Amino acid sequence: MSDAGSPERDSPRWRRILRHPLSQLGPGVITGVADDDPSGIATYSQAGAQYGFDMLWTMPLAYPLMSAVQVMCGRLGRVTGKGLSANIKTTFSPGLLRALVLLLLIANMLNIAADVAVMGEAAELVTGISQRWMTLAFVLATLGLQVFVPYHRYVKFLKWLTVSLLAYAGVLFTVHVPWGEVLRHTAWPRFRLDGSAATMVVGVFGTTISPYLFFWQASEEVEELRGAPSLIDAPSDAPAELSRISWDTWSGMAYSDLTAFFIMLATAVTLHAGGVTTIETAAQAASALRPIAGDFAFLLFALGILGVGMIGVPVLAGSAAYAMAEAMEWNGGLERKASDARGFYSVIAVCVLAALVIQFSPINPMRALFWSAVINGVVAVPLMIVLLLLVSRESVMGAFVAPRAIRWLGWGATLLMGAAAVVMIAAMF
Repeated sequence: MSDAGSPERDSPRWRRILRHPLSQLGPGVITGVADDDPSGIATYSQAGAQYGFDMLWTMPLAYPLMSAVQVMCGRLGRVTGKGLSANIKTTFSPGLLRALVLLLLIANMLNIAADVAVMGEAAELVTGISQRWMTLAFVLATLGLQVFVPYHRYVKFLKWLTVSLLAYAGVLFTVHVPWGEVLRHTAWPRFRLDGSAATMVVGVFGTTISPYLFFWQASEEVEELRGAPSLIDAPSDAPAELSRISWDTWSGMAYSDLTAFFIMLATAVTLHAGGVTTIETAAQAASALRPIAGDFAFLLFALGILGVGMIGVPVLAGSAAYAMAEAMEWNGGLERKASDARGFYSVIAVCVLAALVIQFSPINPMRALFWSAVINGVVAVPLMIVLLLLVSRESVMGAFVAPRAIRWLGWGATLLMGAAAVVMIAAMF
């Protein structure tokens, strides 16, 4: 959502967006696809398998909330020329930043462990090669791309991988979908709000609005500057750049949200309808699809897991590295060579290799995912409050404080995540 419409819409950049909308997609769409990482696919698959059409309502509600939060992150990075961690450091207490970054690092390592385990499992289903060997291959591939390929080249690879989400729309063409019933249940769901349903709602929203995405998008806007001044230093660029961030983010989140809706719907019309109501991993969902919806639906679902995993893992590792490098005042950024940003790339390597170690340890990766969700639930609320305070302050944003509508949506998302965290913690005990 842009601010006052006329100057932004009349700008040359805005006219280019209207003529070539896909060329303007960048951090927002990559962030959106990373939101549907393999562990997220597992959550959406379980929602569809267990509740049929009656969890579809969560996606229309989540869309404006997730979009508003990510727009604020993008604006913060572009306006200030600094990532989220650096802005927290200069505005709030160092102790708060250290606590948030530490929890983020732990959560991201556990989340990566779960994601690469699911990727290895899905690859084994498709190729027949051992899960552990495929997991090792994915870990080395993602690590090598981040360390040895400059960001301006690597980001093109990430943009192409975003097409992998279309696999989940493709699954719907292989099965019968009663669209009238889908619309009725989306608008008026029918389920009993017991502990199990509340936990599922918490899982869906916790997967959709995740702290690592906040750090990633703010820092990628800084990467996109490539030596250009921030908007505080070059306010004449603001109309075009804020329009671009708005278009990019709302489009990316729509792509992510619609895909999550399709995953729930695909598993509802196949697994739930076929009596399969318990799914623990995305690969298990793909495997369960095969006897019900056929080989093609299975293949599409499995390939989608691999494609989004190749985006999700780098985003998880990269967001941790950005947060840590800014907190410690290290050189950082995917555009830098490894020799110029040793601390930054060390964090990426530690996150990814620790996830690999978990694969060969007695630790269950899905149990690691559970604790990742718990930590993210704890971190999300204070982090969102801090983000809202940052984008509301003229001392931080100058003349480009976030629009009131975006801030209200942000506070709504914060209240929702706060309630979700309370329910999740209560359910644990």
